Amino acid sequence: MFIGVGDGGGSAGRRALTPDEANRLAITRFLNYQAGGRGVTITVPSTAGGLVVTGSVDYRAEIGYGVVRGAGRDTSSDGLIQWTATTVLVHPMTDVPAAAPPSPPASGWYRRPLRTSGSALDSSLAIALGLGSDRPDNAELLPQNGAARVGQDKVRGHRVDVMAGPKSAVGAGTSGSVRYWIGTDGTMYRVRAGVASEPQPLVIDFGTRKYVPVRPAPGITPAR
Repeated sequence: MFIGVGDGGGSAGRRALTPDEANRLAITRFLNYQAGGRGVTITVPSTAGGLVVTGSVDYRAEIGYGVVRGAGRDTSSDGLIQWTATTVLVHPMTDVPAAAPPSPPASGWYRRPLRTSGSALDSSLAIALGLGSDRPDNAELLPQNGAARVGQDKVRGHRVDVMAGPKSAVGAGTSGSVRYWIGTDGTMYRVRAGVASEPQPLVIDFGTRKYVPVRPAPGITPAR
């Protein structure tokens, strides 16, 4: 199921999807799954300044892993982070590396359930994890559920179409609609989604960092 984000994204006027655009929107999450995983930069909104998570999401094992840093705020949240659809592990660090180590530390992790509401960070992590699927979506149903083309843009030199996903949210904690920045071959370059707990949307950029296969931290079991 697609996530449903606010306006914006090089708008040239909202219109119905063409068959080609609907097909690209239908396969974009499947392409992430086929790739095994993607490098991601997740910008999490917050009135206190926000957080940035840089790392990788393994769409087959359904695990994300990376470095989390405060943006315009104190460093109390800085460290390593790994997450699944139900669990978040954090490893606080005072001197955060530029990239997460390929092998997660064997100790020093704090484990908690992933919150389904009231946390912009957890909503962002859940959305990032949900942007892969082991099968394409139904291209014929997407326009019926509110999908539309809202404009064109360029992301790191790639020409993309900006498409709105269906208005229904992909999970608890999201709000409004979703924007997908999708290339001519269906590659997902960016996603912007509303977060119920924050006035500003979250942004997930793909490909800003090379994908590094995710190794589970202690106590994490891959989905596959």
